[in-house]
Amino acid sequence: MLNKIKTNQFYINYRRMLLYVKPYWFRAVLAMLLCIPIGSLDALIALSLKPYMDAVIVGKTMQSPWFIPFAIVAFTCLQGGLIYISSYLNTWVGGQTTKDLREELYRKLLSFETSYFDKRKSGHILTRFNSDASQASSGLLSNLRTVATRLCSAIALTAVMVYNSWQLALIALAAFGIAGMQIRKIRKHIEEITRENLEVSAEIVTSYNESFAGNKTITSFNLADQQQEKFSDTLKTSLGLSLRMVKKTGWLSPTMRIIVSIGIAIIIGYGSHLVLTEQITSGNFISFIAALLMLYTPFKNLGAQFASTQRAFLAMERVFGIMDTEPAIMDKRNAVELKEIRKGIELRNVSFAYLVDKPVLQNINLTVRKNETIALVGHSGGGKTTLVNLLPRFYDVASGSINIDGVDIRDYTLKSLRDQIAVVFQDNFLFSGTIRENIVLGRPHASEADISEALKMAYLDEFVAELPDGVDTYIGERGILLSGGQKQRVAIARAFIKDAPIIILDEATSSLDNNSEAIVQKAIDNLMQDKTVFVIAHRLSTIHNADRIAVINEGQLAELGTHTELLAIPGGRYRHLYDMQFRKLKEAA
Repeated sequence: MLNKIKTNQFYINYRRMLLYVKPYWFRAVLAMLLCIPIGSLDALIALSLKPYMDAVIVGKTMQSPWFIPFAIVAFTCLQGGLIYISSYLNTWVGGQTTKDLREELYRKLLSFETSYFDKRKSGHILTRFNSDASQASSGLLSNLRTVATRLCSAIALTAVMVYNSWQLALIALAAFGIAGMQIRKIRKHIEEITRENLEVSAEIVTSYNESFAGNKTITSFNLADQQQEKFSDTLKTSLGLSLRMVKKTGWLSPTMRIIVSIGIAIIIGYGSHLVLTEQITSGNFISFIAALLMLYTPFKNLGAQFASTQRAFLAMERVFGIMDTEPAIMDKRNAVELKEIRKGIELRNVSFAYLVDKPVLQNINLTVRKNETIALVGHSGGGKTTLVNLLPRFYDVASGSINIDGVDIRDYTLKSLRDQIAVVFQDNFLFSGTIRENIVLGRPHASEADISEALKMAYLDEFVAELPDGVDTYIGERGILLSGGQKQRVAIARAFIKDAPIIILDEATSSLDNNSEAIVQKAIDNLMQDKTVFVIAHRLSTIHNADRIAVINEGQLAELGTHTELLAIPGGRYRHLYDMQFRKLKEAA
């Protein structure tokens, strides 16, 4: 039953794969049709040996078949040309389908919610969204072309063998049939080990990614030996899987060789008898042996070809598994556009948990008026960042609702909702490219005047003016060539360009020194004008001017009010945080 389900799924996936080949069907079909003459020419070469050998060995003359050696060279040249054309067409079609498949997979990747990436490693993402696409399309087409060529060759060569001697042909086919049956025994092992090997390959890619992105951490904590040991363990696992593959499947090729060699030995012995008894000619025998050896050469590599094809099928299965995965956060069927914010935002009994039975937020009720600045404070891990991450729907609430102008944000389209929100994180991600490219992300067609204004408001104008290439200066991957304060100001300029009515500031100054913080804070003050702002701040000195302050404690809204109101609460949590922080500042002074 299970095998039947797998077979049905294979045919479903295969038909889906053909849909990607369909736009290029002419070249794909032509490449496959060329397999017929490519395979058949092997048979012509073997067949041409019969009259030649009969004339030379038996007739002792070169008069009749003198052209046959030249014909063999011509056949081979023609075959080589056809192989080149077929290979080029196959590679072109494979490349085009791989491109299309990767584009769709990348589009799918971008549609997934934040939690999808939380649960997966970078190596797995790269392997499944990049390598699998190539293996599923180019690899599959290449294997199909090879199989088709060998199948056509096998049919033609079998016909030549039958023509020369049906008795010897039966012996050869019996030997090949018995040898081929061995493949069924290793199919399950190949599939199982291939799956495991794909996972280990993903782990290896993850190790490289982490070493690249975390090189400073590795260096500062002297983790080189530890990372090397971890990487070596992964390589040992990979080696172990390779050895398992050899143990489980390595016997196939020798076994097939032995079985076929026994068949060849019987054919030589019985064929000699047929020649001596004049049931076949010497030319028949030589032609038969040539066809047999031509058939045997690709056949002995059948195990490796089967394993390669199996990898392509598994990659195809994984690719369509991703395609069939629906994002947890997506537009409702009748979602409407959020064009502007008239009243404000309301959180009603909002609860959320990353893990089951471990709530991060519990029954949060909060109303934020349009153009109001609300500060979120509390101990680390209390749920402040989680709360603001729910607003642009990085995650969806577990229960309750978040409403904008009285409408649940889940009823708005994701694009229109996120168009209304600009986020400045503690550690902002900058893309490889120039300052300009990173600033205009929210509005790609922003004018030079808008860019200049954003630079000025973010206090970046003087810094940019000193650069040789100005706003078109390359900043390296992740903005590595900029300081922490400069990165933050680029992110703030980016928010200025987007000009969204809702601003989220997630500890945007907490990792900066005092001088950088002062400059960035001025830029933030400019950004906050006439906006609805959610600001998470570790330093309470930066939120005095907030309209209201919400104290989040262990996932609950503990206190809400202005700075003055909260300080006036005897034994209040905000007062405790305030006194503790400023006591430390006095002691440090």
